[in-house]
Amino acid sequence: MKKGILLVNLGTPEQPKAGPVRRYLRKFLGDRRVIDMPRVPWWLILNLMILPTRPKHSAELYQKIWSDEKGSPLLYYTQRQATQLQEKFPDQMVRYAMCYSKPFVPDILSEMMALGMEELTVIPMYPQYSQTTVAPVFDQLSDYFKDKANIPQIYFQQSFYREPLYIKYMADQIKAELAREKYDKIIFSYHGIPQKYVKHGDPYPKQCDETTRQVMELIGDFPYLQTYQSKFGPSEWLTPATADIMKKLPQQGNKRILVLTPAFVADCLETLEEIEHENRGYFMENGGEIFTYLHPLNDSPIFTDLLEKIVLDHETGKEHH
Repeated sequence: MKKGILLVNLGTPEQPKAGPVRRYLRKFLGDRRVIDMPRVPWWLILNLMILPTRPKHSAELYQKIWSDEKGSPLLYYTQRQATQLQEKFPDQMVRYAMCYSKPFVPDILSEMMALGMEELTVIPMYPQYSQTTVAPVFDQLSDYFKDKANIPQIYFQQSFYREPLYIKYMADQIKAELAREKYDKIIFSYHGIPQKYVKHGDPYPKQCDETTRQVMELIGDFPYLQTYQSKFGPSEWLTPATADIMKKLPQQGNKRILVLTPAFVADCLETLEEIEHENRGYFMENGGEIFTYLHPLNDSPIFTDLLEKIVLDHETGKEHH
C-alpha cells in the first residue's frame, strides 16, 4: 500500500515585498475560518482599507526576519521537518504544503494521488486546535476530495498539545535556562483568537491552558503568566494581551523574564518580529533587565521524533482495530 504523510502550515509571502505580501494576505484574510464576519462588509474592509495599506508595512516587517540563506523562516523550517521526516519513513512519500501560499494543499495532494497514494496522514503544524488554524487544513482537504472518485484512507491529526515529547521539549528548555540565569517570571505567549470564536465552541484557550499546566507540572513551583499576542482588528480577543503585560511587568518587580510561544512550531513573523523585537522593546523600555526568548521547535530532531510518533501511533492504532 502506498502511504503518504502531509505536513501543513499556514503560509508565508514568497518575498518580503508589498506585492507578494498583498497576495498572501488576500488569501489568508479572505478565509471565513480566519475572519468570521458577514462577507460583503468584510470584502469592503479587506479590499478598500487593509490591502491598499497593510502589505507595505507588513513587507517591511518581513524584511527584518528574512535571511539570504533561508528566506522565510516558516517555509525553511517546514521544509526541513519534511526532509527529516522523509528519512524516518523512506518507504512513504512525505510532503509539506501551505494553506495560503505555495506549495498549496490541492497541488501537493494532486501530486501525491498521481503517485498512487492509498493512505494519507495529515498533520497540521499547530499543537493546539483552533477553527482559525487547523480547521482550514481540514476544509482544504475536504474540498479537494469532495468531487474525486477515489479517496484514500485519511488520518487527520487534530492537535498534539498532549504529546509528552512536545511538553518535555519546552520544559527542558525552561529548566536549562533557569539553571543558567535568575528569572522572576516565565511568560507563555500564545497566538490570540477573537472571544466570539470561543463562545461558538472553539476549544483553543482550554488547550492553551492545558499546555501551560502540563509544562509547569514538569517545572515545579515557579511564577508564570499566560498571555495572548497578535491581536488583529477591533473585536474583543483573548486576554491578557502580551504587549500590555510586557509594559507592566517591570513595574511589578518582574525585571527578568523568560518568554516562550507554545502555539508555534516554527519561528515566523509573530515570534521573531512581534515577540523578540516589538515585545522585547516594550519590556526593556519600561524598566526590564533580562528578556530571554526560547525559540520554538523549528528543525529540532525532537520535533521530527514527535511527528514520527504521531504517524506510528496512527499505524499501530489502525492495526489494533
